[in-house]
Amino acid sequence: MITKQLKRFMLMLLLVAVQVLVLNHVQFMGYGTPLLYVLLLVYLPMGTSRTSALLWGFSTGLIVDILSNTPGIASGAMTFAALIQPPLLNLIVPRDAPEDLVPSAQNMGNRIFIRYAMIVFFMHHLVYFTLACFSFYHIADAALYTITSWITSMLLALAVEPFRKKK
Repeated sequence: MITKQLKRFMLMLLLVAVQVLVLNHVQFMGYGTPLLYVLLLVYLPMGTSRTSALLWGFSTGLIVDILSNTPGIASGAMTFAALIQPPLLNLIVPRDAPEDLVPSAQNMGNRIFIRYAMIVFFMHHLVYFTLACFSFYHIADAALYTITSWITSMLLALAVEPFRKKK
């Protein structure tokens, strides 16, 4: 149990470091910044309680907020994504799946995993850029940021997936 939590903590530190040191400085056509730290929520096992998911999501978002100077935006979006992650995973995964299923393309199948990751990433990005713009006056910009960042984040997340350790 402690080993799993320590591995998840190390993954969180790695994703936050990559986000803050590299990805915050990358933009696609001036709009799309990949937000890869959302993978921490995507990789939470099926039996994870909602409370645990919320703690992981909020703490990761808070660290990103502090290091990226985005006051409350990342923590709000990660908390929302963590709120929907457990019921979404239960909805998407077949009923006969093991209780401790770790979401991956290998465990769930490519189509199901990609659909699940796309929904989690999209919901996070939608809340993130809505909070960042925080105005109906800039709704077109928020939509453009959301879509371009979602696409770049998904492409990067799918590029990372083959490098995960096989069981």
